[in-house]
This record gives sequence, C-alpha cells and structure tokens, in this order.
Amino acid sequence: MGPKYKDASLPVDARVADLLALMSTEEKVAQLNQELAWKACTKRGDRVEVAEEFKKLLSGHGIGSLYGVLRADPWTAVTLETGLSPRQGAEAVNAIQRYALENTRLGIPILFGEECSHGHQAIGATVFPAPITVASTWNPDLYERMAAAIAAETRAQGGAATYSPVLDVVRDPRWGRTEETFGEDPFLCSRFAEAAVRGLQGRCLDGSGSIVATIKHFAAYGCSEGGHNGATAHVGPRELRETCLPPFRAAVQAGAESVMCSYNDIDGMPAACNRELLTGILRSEWGFRGFVVSDMGCIALLHRSHRVTRDARESAVKALEAGVDMEMSGGCYTEPLLQAIREGKIAVEKLDAAAGRILRVKFLLGLFEKPFADPDRAENVIGCAAHRQLARDVARQGIILLKNDNGILPLRKNIGSVAVIGPNADAIYNQLGDYTAPQRRREVVSVLDGIRMAVSPATRIRYARGCGIKDASRAGFTEAVAAARESEVAVVVVGGSSARDFGPEGGNPETGAAVVSGASAISDMDCGEGFDLASLELQGVQRELLESIHATGVPMVVILIKGRPMAINWIADHAAAILDSWYPGQEGGHAIADVLFGDCCPGGRLTVTVPKSAAQLPVFYNAKSAERGRYVDMDSLPLYPFGYGLSYTAFSYSNLLVTPDRIDSTQQATVSVDVTNTGKREGDEVVQLYLRDDVASVTRPVRELKGFRRIHLAPGQTKTVSFILTQEELQCLGADMCWKVEPGTFTIMVGGNQHDVLTTHLEVIE
Repeated sequence: MGPKYKDASLPVDARVADLLALMSTEEKVAQLNQELAWKACTKRGDRVEVAEEFKKLLSGHGIGSLYGVLRADPWTAVTLETGLSPRQGAEAVNAIQRYALENTRLGIPILFGEECSHGHQAIGATVFPAPITVASTWNPDLYERMAAAIAAETRAQGGAATYSPVLDVVRDPRWGRTEETFGEDPFLCSRFAEAAVRGLQGRCLDGSGSIVATIKHFAAYGCSEGGHNGATAHVGPRELRETCLPPFRAAVQAGAESVMCSYNDIDGMPAACNRELLTGILRSEWGFRGFVVSDMGCIALLHRSHRVTRDARESAVKALEAGVDMEMSGGCYTEPLLQAIREGKIAVEKLDAAAGRILRVKFLLGLFEKPFADPDRAENVIGCAAHRQLARDVARQGIILLKNDNGILPLRKNIGSVAVIGPNADAIYNQLGDYTAPQRRREVVSVLDGIRMAVSPATRIRYARGCGIKDASRAGFTEAVAAARESEVAVVVVGGSSARDFGPEGGNPETGAAVVSGASAISDMDCGEGFDLASLELQGVQRELLESIHATGVPMVVILIKGRPMAINWIADHAAAILDSWYPGQEGGHAIADVLFGDCCPGGRLTVTVPKSAAQLPVFYNAKSAERGRYVDMDSLPLYPFGYGLSYTAFSYSNLLVTPDRIDSTQQATVSVDVTNTGKREGDEVVQLYLRDDVASVTRPVRELKGFRRIHLAPGQTKTVSFILTQEELQCLGADMCWKVEPGTFTIMVGGNQHDVLTTHLEVIE
C-alpha cells in the first residue's frame, strides 16, 4: 500500500497533512521557491531536452514552482527562432516534470506559472486585447469566455497558474501599467475580477482547461505616488478598504486560489511584510485558503530598497511571518530561510502552513494524478480559429467612439480612396500591449491590413507612416500630406506603444521591467511596466503630423492605439471622428475596420476618465466632493468622463422606478428603466446605474457606479433593464470602520453615461 498522499480518493487536507509529515525541512522550503525557468530546457532541432542548469537546481530536494518556462519576449531573449512551438512547449514542460518526478525522493510535481495578462505569453498563443480594452466592453460575460480560452491554451502546454488578473484600481493614469487594469472604478473592477476567476479556474481546477488565477497586485499598487511604478501608496485604511480592496475581495469570494503581493509600501509598510494585509484581512476576514506569492524579487526589496530589514535572512522571516507563502525569485526563501529556521528565528509551524497551502493547490489542480500536458491538445487548441474570432469580438466591443461630427462614420466600403497614415497604422507590436510574445507578421492584423481587407476592390489605399511615436523626425510628413491630399478621407492612427525593445541596456534582471536612463535607446515604447510618464500629451511629433494632415482640408478620422488616457484636446477640437481602441490585440485591425465601415456599431465605454492635462490630475469620477474647485488656468472638467462613449444609433430612457422606494437596511430594492433604440440601426447600449448617499456619517463619493448592463437593441426596440440594490451596494464604511447601511435617502441615477441620467430616490429607514 502506497503513501496516503498518493490516494486520490482521500480529502485534499488529509493528503496535504500526510505529505507534510513525510517531508524534510529542506523539502518544505523547496516548495516555497519559484525559480525563473525559460532556460530549464534546451531545444535541439525538433527535440527538447532538460538543461543541465535545471538538473543542478533540483538538487534532490525538488522545486515548488517554475516561472515562465514558456515565456518569450526581449527580456528572456526567447525569439521565434529559439522559442518553442505549442507542441514543443508541452513536450518541454513534460520533460521537466518527468525529470523532477523521477529524481526527487517524494515525487512532488512542479507548479508551472506563466504570464497570461491578455493571452499566454508564449509563441503561437492568441493575443487578446489588453485588459483596459476588455474592460471597455462593459461585458464581464464576454471576458469570462476570453479568460477560459486563455486558460485552455495555457493548460494545454502544462502551465497551471497565471499571474493575472491585475485588479489595481487606477488613480493616476501616468502609471505605465494602466493598460493592464480594468480602470478607475472598484465596482467595475470587481465584476471583471469575478469573471476572470470564473473563466480561468473553471468549475474545477483539475479540468483540462483550468489554471490558478493569481490576483494582483495586493495592494494599492495602482494608487502610487505620482504614478510611479511601485512607489509609495499614500492611502489611509478607509481609502484602502473603500477603493483598493473591493476587487480583491470579490475575486477571493469567487474562489481565487492565489494572490500576489505588490512591490509598494502603504503608509510605510511594504506589502511583502504587511501581516495585517496578508493575514489579517486576506485570511482572517475574507477566509482566503490559497497561497500568497511575492512579485518577482519583492521579498529581497525589503532590505535592498525599503530598508526595513538588514539582510535576506531577516527579509525571509518577516515575509513568511506576514503570510507570503512562495517567493518568485530573489534568493530569500532558499539558504537564508533555512538558516533562520535552524536558528529558531521562525517557527516550523509557519513553514508547514506555507508549504501546506501550496501543496493543497497542487492537489486541487490534479497534478499528482495528471502531471503531464497533452502535446496534441496544445497543437490543436493554441491559437485556434475560434480563439482568434473571440479576440476579434472582444476588440470590437471594446472600441469607443469619442467623436463623430456630421455622422462621417461609418465610412462606405466602396469609397473611392482612403489615406491610412500614422505610426500605429501598420506597426503590429504597437497594437498588442505589454506582456506579449514575439509574433509572426502573418498572425497579426494591423489597421492597414484590416482596412485593405474591408474596402471594395476598387478603393484606392494610400499608406504613409508619417512619423514614429517618440522620435523627432518629420521626414515622413511630405509623403503623408500627399497621401491625404489625394484621398477622400484620411484615417490617422496615432497614440503610444508598449512594444518592448530593450536595446543595449537590457531589462531589470529581477522584475523584467524596462530600465530607462538618460536618452533611452528604446524605440516607440512609452507605456507598460516601467514606463511611467510625466505628461499625457502625444509623444514625439505626432501632433504636428496631425496638424499637417488637418491643414489639407481632407476629413480626418483619428484612431487611438495606446495603453493609457491621453490629453488629446487638439484632436478633440479638430478631428472629424475619433475611435479609441486602446491595445486591440492581434485581430485589432479587423475589429477597427468592422467599426470604421459599419459592420458593427460601436458600443465601448470609457473605464477611466480622460483628462485635459496631466496637471489636472486627479480627475477620477468618484471624488468625495462636488466642490473640487478649479485651477486659475484650467477648469476642473475632464475631456471625456468615465462611462462615456457614442454610437451610430441613439437611445432614450424612460420609466425609471425603484420598487419599493422605502426599505430597511436588511431589505433590497429593484431599480428598473426602459431603454429604447430611437435610431435607424441596431446597436449596443451600456446602461449605467449610479448611486449617491445623500447624507452619511462619513464623506461619500458624489456618485458611485453600482450596476451596469450591456444590451443589444434593434431599431425601435425597447427593453426593460433591472438592477437589484442590496446591502452590498448601499453600505458604507462608517466612522467606526465597520461596513453598514445607514438610514437616509439615496439618489439613484440611470443613463448611458454618468451625466445624462434619469434620477429618482430610495429611502432607507432604521
């Protein structure tokens, strides 16, 4: 009879306890380690072999987890030529897993962790739109399907955990990682958090298409000082709980099995040693049973950067005591932790708890029974046609129409001539976003590609790049202006880029973030991890290019491709139409053309406020005072508000009702409204419900999103949309720091954006 931990019929907790009892201290510590692993295997022709470096790393005690075996990007130096195909990737993971099982005493399988922010960051995987585009769909159900597709592709190659979704609520869009988030609103972020967990983890973790969701960055990472990546978050306990934590709580309640702690400190306490956060709130209050993993090198920063510990050993002790179970690289949970345990600096029970949580998830994933990937499934599922179509659907729904003077859009497919101009018109990597693997040109549809395939054979397309994103050269202006003059309309594609090109400087060896110093050699990149901006203006000479095109008198349609809100005041004043697609992914060119030429009606809405200037910040919509005031030299209104977006059709609202309109704090009310398509074509409307607590014991936002629904309506069609208001939507964090529903009146606002609404009231009695 074999050991109990190998008996799949036993409860998971019993299997964990049995395995822990058999493990040495060294074997337990090994489970707490996640090593960087894109060099764990060697490619020899079509064959994949385990690298000698990995064999040395295993060293008899095993290894708990490996990071990025399949990751490909400039940082890892894995290219299309040196990287692994989907089949080879599965074979590589199997070879590594097999070696580990056969060459360790207890045969504990390895957990393979991969980056999957908007698609598995491996060669051949589908590149979906960036999360900020996904959120702009206001369609969590669609995102759940996308997350499930990502999970299927990742698990097919053997990846069993992903370091997504990013649940940071953005407070300063100068932050380069804005593109990885769902925006500035905790309620909206919470709904997408739940969808991510459902899609990634599926009904059960041991399914062939399920992976562990790691919610990050815990916590307040999106509230950094000055928009600097990883900087101090100046938030008090109230703002932390009201703004930063709700998406994480929602994801934990949805069943998330992994949490990543962030680099930053909150009011002087680094997240990696914040026991109140990682144990008090996460485990004691929310009942989280999964494991906490550090961000890459995060524990070492306790002594290297934060300077709250003296050395790696003390950092390891503080992190483990606080509740960090797994270290993603950094070298603290290796010999320094072992030394601390031998010296009695940390109780063995703490080690057992951390190792036990990791082992529990491995059992839930079914890795002990099914440790290997299926190369045939990998070959068939990864990058399949169905996933490409899904990527196109998500991109289409995420595109936002910001302006459409005189109904210039949609364009006719049989238009005589179109000038396609701009640095992002045919730059495939510029439309994909950060955390993207190398791509074969034929697999990505640029805007130029999409337009060429959408128009009639008789339409003349004239293309000119014009300029780059950041460089100062105007050498391409003449060609661009000539192309515009000779065409009926100019489609100008500008914005930003998160395309990585590290050049001679390379990336940060601990985090993978780009290193910027002096006159950077990095090409177009102005967004992404490590790329924070002081200004939100268009970089380089892009505005001058737009001015030159506008001077021709040819109608100018501007398409924005970028990862953060930009101050596009001049464009708003002078362009005939504006489409914002953020980073639309590999099918972005098709999606943009679908909207541009009317195959679908734009229905995306902003999930971040667009300021007129970085000097205006903060401008997030849910401020706590209507008397925010204005600067002497600029008003306080944003360029485009949260929730904004136009359509090719029109919608009207009527019959707003709250039933009942008087409840006590334990009851719920139903809000209903009739929405009618009053235009001449079918389209999607995003119905938004906002709430204001009219008088409270503490300051409350002037309005808060508390419900939304994306609906499709034919011309003349009316739908009744209903929302349920429960304690969750009505509660506030009182003066005693306890959540409660206070008696009083609430103003209910429902409409297609936060300003154009119908209003009514709900009374809550004792």
